[in-house]
Amino acid sequence: MALRSSEINIPNVRLDLEELLAVIQSLDEPSRVRVAQALAEAEMDARLKELIQELAARAPVQEITDLDIDREVRAVRAARPA
Repeated sequence: MALRSSEINIPNVRLDLEELLAVIQSLDEPSRVRVAQALAEAEMDARLKELIQELAARAPVQEITDLDIDREVRAVRAARPA
């Protein structure tokens, strides 16, 4: 029988991973989809946080001037087939 309530109150209950998985598997399909989405969002948040930390730890790139950008744009345009 699938659990259909959107609210479950279980104070001071500890579940091991297998028990938690069994509860999740007993949910109806829309609820399982929400659990999957929440897990995917948490993973994406963790990856984004890690990426931000990696970028923040890098030494800053030397200054890029407007002239540097203009030269790069001209070089790309010149290399592009007509």
